[in-house]
This record gives sequence, structure tokens and C-alpha cells, in this order.
Amino acid sequence: MEQTLRYKRVLLKLSGEALMGENGYGIDMAVVSRIAREIAGAVAMGAEVCIVVGGGNIFRGLAGAAQGMDRANADYMGMLATVMNALALQNALANEEVPARVLSAIPMSTVCEPYAWARAKRHMEKGRVLIFAAGTGNPFFTTDTTAALRAAEMGCDALLKGTSVDGVYSSDPKTDPDAERYDRLTYLDVLTRDLKIMDASAIALARDNKISIIVFSIQTPGALSAVLKGEGRCTVVSGAV
Repeated sequence: MEQTLRYKRVLLKLSGEALMGENGYGIDMAVVSRIAREIAGAVAMGAEVCIVVGGGNIFRGLAGAAQGMDRANADYMGMLATVMNALALQNALANEEVPARVLSAIPMSTVCEPYAWARAKRHMEKGRVLIFAAGTGNPFFTTDTTAALRAAEMGCDALLKGTSVDGVYSSDPKTDPDAERYDRLTYLDVLTRDLKIMDASAIALARDNKISIIVFSIQTPGALSAVLKGEGRCTVVSGAV
């Protein structure tokens, strides 16, 4: 049953770590299934959802480079990890009877579709959830930047960043009990205070395309649906407070 939503078309950014649950590595399918149910609930409300998922639960390019690997090669390995996560999420959505398509910036037609803007738009018009994999297809770009880029390309109303905490803090609230939580911030606040919500390129892309960034806890049941309605506990980053 469709409801009145503040944000109709959104891009959900998930870290690879969000998919591994309490495990130290890999994919926890119970966690992926729970996230898929949250997304299914959003779709049932009438939201149009596209997703960018990271690959840090399997391989992180920067970590590989720090251990002596060539940075470009390490980043390509990280992109392949995002494809694995995307396929796992697509499978979980299928179990919830939500049609989804994985579109990869690196062509690998045996397992998923290559990303093309016109194809992606058609899928969204048909009510399918899109999962964008393999980053931008280029090394040295993060999945945060990919999320901002795809959100702009798809004409999204907002970029939702699902994290393990309920918003943006001045420091890590898990280690600093005095960390200050923010309800609203400007793009400039994020950059000047070095809050590290997303990298600077992603923030600049969102700012230039007037796409609000909403940071919320993907671990809180019902939080995604609440954010779509303009409710719930989150931090909104936009052009003005």
C-alpha cells in the first residue's frame, strides 16, 4: 500500500561491512535477508530504490595497497567484491518477491547486466530495485563517490547512507561517550569539520546536484521506512540548515 513519502526515489548506500553482521569477514545471509526485508517494505510503500554496496567485508583496495599491492589492481579486486555482495542482496530481494537487477560498471554479462544509464532508467520505470556494482569501473574512486554519481544520474531525491549508528557525530560514539550528535548539517559543515561521512568527491557531487544526504542506522528495524517518510532518527546533510 503506497504512502505519502518525503523521498520518493532514493539511492541507498550500504557498506560491505553492513552485510557481515557480527562476523569478521564475508557475508552473513541472515543480515542480508533482514536488510532485504527493510528494502521490500520501502518498495511496498511506493519508494523507488536503487542501491550501491561496498566490498570492504571481502576486500578493500586501500588495505591491499597498504600491503604493497599496486593501487589500481587492488581497487579492481575491491570492485569484484562489490559484485559478490550485490548478487547476495539480489538473491535476498528475490526471496522477498522484490524484482531486482544488478548492473555492473565492469561488464560481466554471465552474472549480471552491464551498467548503462538508459537501461537503468527503464528498469526503474518498471518498478525494479537496482543494485549498482563494481563502483564507477575506475580505480581511485570510492563507492561513496559511486553512490553520489548514480544518485545524480538516476534523478534521486536523496542519498541514504545506512550505517551502524543513528546519524552523524563529532567523533566515533562507540569510543567517545562525549561525541556530539547532529540533526542537520550543511555540505560545507561536513567538509570543514572533516566529519568523514563520505569522501570529499561524494559530498561535492551531492552538493552540486542538490541531493540531500541522510545518515541513519540500517541496523534499526523500520528506520529506512521512517526516513522515507521524513521521520525517524537521522542526520540530514543539505545546502542549508
